[in-house]
Amino acid sequence: MKNFKYWDDLHKNENLEEFNNDRIGLLWLKIKSIIRKELIEDFVLRNKISLKETALKQQFVELFVLLSQNIDESHKLLDAYITMISNQQIASVNIQQLVSELYKLKNFEWGGDYQNSLAKFLVSRYVKVQNPSFDYLMSKFETEINPTVQGYVLNSWYNYWSSVLIENIFKSHNAVLPTVGQIKSVDFFIDDIPFDLKVTYLPAEYIKQKRKEKGYPVELTFLKQKAKEINIAYDRNAKPADIFYEITEKMKDRSDDVCKQTLQTLKSEKIEILKETQKNSKHLAKWLYENQGEMRFGSENRLFLVLVDIDDFNNSWKLKRNIDLLKPTIVSYLDNFKNKQITDLQVNFEFKGKPHTFSALADVIFVIK
Repeated sequence: MKNFKYWDDLHKNENLEEFNNDRIGLLWLKIKSIIRKELIEDFVLRNKISLKETALKQQFVELFVLLSQNIDESHKLLDAYITMISNQQIASVNIQQLVSELYKLKNFEWGGDYQNSLAKFLVSRYVKVQNPSFDYLMSKFETEINPTVQGYVLNSWYNYWSSVLIENIFKSHNAVLPTVGQIKSVDFFIDDIPFDLKVTYLPAEYIKQKRKEKGYPVELTFLKQKAKEINIAYDRNAKPADIFYEITEKMKDRSDDVCKQTLQTLKSEKIEILKETQKNSKHLAKWLYENQGEMRFGSENRLFLVLVDIDDFNNSWKLKRNIDLLKPTIVSYLDNFKNKQITDLQVNFEFKGKPHTFSALADVIFVIK
């Protein structure tokens, strides 16, 4: 029987596919969205519902049982309440001020290769070292540690508040029902389909794979070859990303025909890959599922917002605050979502180390400058 425990177990095990086509499961998710002390008290008071339980976990179970007695009416009650609370939350954010603050970040640099894990990076680089010298450690604060911590905090701040900005655009649309309380793997519902929003860029590894399929050389190899031909020196001991930056900047500064053609070739090849990806976005969605981090693995429905600055792919991070570009693109997508078929959204994928094939509903929205 599909009782409370049934849906609770599915959610805990991140087995969310069945929520897509079962209105009782959908009801469970919506109730979970308001299981916060202040929200649940307000909801039952407004709708003249009496609960016997006092603990939140038990109130969740009790409310689910009560609302399951009339599914359609309960969805209407929850939708109306969630919309009201969401509108209050949206109104509390000063969008113009938030955008202005986000534009104050001039550089997006994490400050170290620690895959967004500051603690791991600091421990491996400065704590677990062969020479436990206190004076050496102190000497690194101003030159290395402080800039690294600052970069991490600034970038995390930017990512968080730009996500608030983007989510508010979605949540302001009448096709979207937000989750007013945080639910794992669900940010909002579009026409009653639960989605987790992922803001990303056209992945470098994806571009690398597509270049290989087309027979194009690795970008850095191509740049090094051209640099050798026209006598552009660079630090051969630097990190690949730094070598790439040094050569491209020197080519921009030299700006002769060979340099212009080299940079234009790389740009044209990326644009070609982008256009092909737009035509077959389901392939990218599948790739993103199959190449997600193992520690953050999830098979939930996902809506990928892919940001691309054609003039400079490395500056695509700036589009997270470009509301003049974000809003019309997102609104247009949501306006036309009702025309999509479930089969258009179905993505089947595998994941290394997992024994079976996963199925999810997913789509890609391209925001291109």
